[in-house]
Amino acid sequence: MKLIIAMIKPHQLPSTKKALFDAGIKKMTVSNVLGCGQQGGFSETYRGVVHEINLLKKIRIEIAVNDDFEEKTIKAIIAGAKTGRIGDGKIFVLDLPKCIRIRTEEAGSEAVG
Repeated sequence: MKLIIAMIKPHQLPSTKKALFDAGIKKMTVSNVLGCGQQGGFSETYRGVVHEINLLKKIRIEIAVNDDFEEKTIKAIIAGAKTGRIGDGKIFVLDLPKCIRIRTEEAGSEAVG
Protein backbone atom coordinates (compact mmCIF):
# COMPACT_ATOMS: atom_id res chain seq x y z
CA MET A 1 0.00 0.00 0.00
CA LYS A 2 1.15 3.53 -0.78
CA LEU A 3 0.13 7.02 0.29
CA ILE A 4 0.47 9.40 -2.64
CA ILE A 5 0.59 13.11 -1.80
CA ALA A 6 0.46 15.66 -4.60
CA MET A 7 0.89 19.43 -4.36
CA ILE A 8 -0.61 21.15 -7.39
CA LYS A 9 -1.80 24.57 -8.59
CA PRO A 10 -5.38 25.36 -7.51
CA HIS A 11 -6.66 25.92 -11.05
CA GLN A 12 -5.38 22.46 -12.06
CA LEU A 13 -7.66 20.66 -9.58
CA PRO A 14 -10.62 20.08 -11.98
CA SER A 15 -8.42 18.56 -14.71
CA THR A 16 -6.51 16.47 -12.15
CA LYS A 17 -9.73 15.13 -10.61
CA LYS A 18 -11.04 14.26 -14.08
CA ALA A 19 -7.81 12.43 -14.96
CA LEU A 20 -7.98 10.49 -11.68
CA PHE A 21 -11.68 9.61 -12.18
CA ASP A 22 -10.95 8.49 -15.76
CA ALA A 23 -8.20 6.22 -14.39
CA GLY A 24 -10.63 4.66 -11.92
CA ILE A 25 -9.32 6.45 -8.82
CA LYS A 26 -12.24 8.01 -6.96
CA LYS A 27 -11.09 8.08 -3.33
CA MET A 28 -9.04 11.10 -2.29
CA THR A 29 -8.66 13.85 0.28
CA VAL A 30 -8.21 17.41 -0.98
CA SER A 31 -6.97 20.34 1.14
CA ASN A 32 -6.13 24.00 0.53
CA VAL A 33 -2.58 24.70 1.68
CA LEU A 34 0.07 27.42 1.44
CA GLY A 35 3.64 26.81 0.40
CA CYS A 36 6.49 27.68 -1.88
CA GLY A 37 9.05 25.74 -3.77
CA GLN A 38 11.74 26.64 -6.24
CA GLN A 39 9.83 29.67 -7.51
CA GLY A 40 9.98 31.27 -4.04
CA GLY A 41 7.00 33.59 -4.44
CA PHE A 42 6.60 37.06 -5.96
CA SER A 43 6.37 40.79 -5.11
CA GLU A 44 3.16 42.79 -5.37
CA THR A 45 2.59 46.53 -4.94
CA TYR A 46 -0.61 47.63 -3.20
CA ARG A 47 -1.22 51.34 -2.56
CA GLY A 48 2.43 52.10 -3.04
CA VAL A 49 3.65 49.47 -0.59
CA VAL A 50 5.61 46.46 -1.85
CA HIS A 51 4.45 43.16 -0.36
CA GLU A 52 6.53 40.00 -0.62
CA ILE A 53 4.24 37.03 -1.26
CA ASN A 54 6.36 33.96 -0.56
CA LEU A 55 3.64 31.49 0.40
CA LEU A 56 1.48 30.60 -2.59
CA LYS A 57 -1.90 28.87 -2.64
CA LYS A 58 -1.62 25.18 -3.48
CA ILE A 59 -3.89 22.14 -3.40
CA ARG A 60 -2.80 19.03 -1.50
CA ILE A 61 -4.27 15.75 -2.72
CA GLU A 62 -3.79 12.63 -0.62
CA ILE A 63 -4.65 9.22 -2.06
CA ALA A 64 -4.14 5.82 -0.43
CA VAL A 65 -3.75 3.10 -3.07
CA ASN A 66 -2.81 -0.53 -3.32
CA ASP A 67 0.54 -1.21 -4.98
CA ASP A 68 -0.99 -2.12 -8.35
CA PHE A 69 -2.62 1.36 -8.60
CA GLU A 70 0.54 3.35 -7.77
CA GLU A 71 1.80 4.06 -11.31
CA LYS A 72 -1.71 4.58 -12.68
CA THR A 73 -2.37 7.22 -9.99
CA ILE A 74 0.94 9.02 -10.56
CA LYS A 75 0.40 9.14 -14.34
CA ALA A 76 -3.14 10.50 -13.87
CA ILE A 77 -1.94 13.28 -11.53
CA ILE A 78 0.80 14.28 -13.98
CA ALA A 79 -1.66 14.24 -16.90
CA GLY A 80 -4.09 16.50 -15.04
CA ALA A 81 -1.68 18.90 -13.32
CA LYS A 82 1.20 19.40 -15.78
CA THR A 83 1.40 22.75 -17.55
CA GLY A 84 5.14 22.68 -18.26
CA ARG A 85 5.74 25.84 -16.24
CA ILE A 86 7.47 26.34 -12.91
CA GLY A 87 5.21 25.70 -9.93
CA ASP A 88 3.34 22.70 -11.37
CA GLY A 89 3.97 20.90 -8.08
CA LYS A 90 5.37 17.70 -6.64
CA ILE A 91 4.24 14.13 -6.01
CA PHE A 92 5.43 12.26 -2.91
CA VAL A 93 5.00 8.49 -2.60
CA LEU A 94 5.18 7.03 0.91
CA ASP A 95 4.84 3.48 2.16
CA LEU A 96 1.57 2.96 4.02
CA PRO A 97 2.20 0.24 6.62
CA LYS A 98 -1.36 -0.02 7.89
CA CYS A 99 -4.87 1.06 6.97
CA ILE A 100 -8.10 0.27 8.84
CA ARG A 101 -11.64 0.99 7.64
CA ILE A 102 -13.50 2.14 10.74
CA ARG A 103 -16.99 1.01 9.65
CA THR A 104 -16.12 -2.64 8.95
CA GLU A 105 -12.80 -2.92 10.80
CA GLU A 106 -11.20 -4.31 7.63
CA ALA A 107 -7.44 -3.89 7.58
CA GLY A 108 -4.75 -3.73 4.91
CA SER A 109 -5.40 -3.63 1.18
CA GLU A 110 -9.10 -4.49 1.63
CA ALA A 111 -9.53 -1.30 3.66
CA VAL A 112 -7.88 0.85 1.01
CA GLY A 113 -10.18 -0.53 -1.67
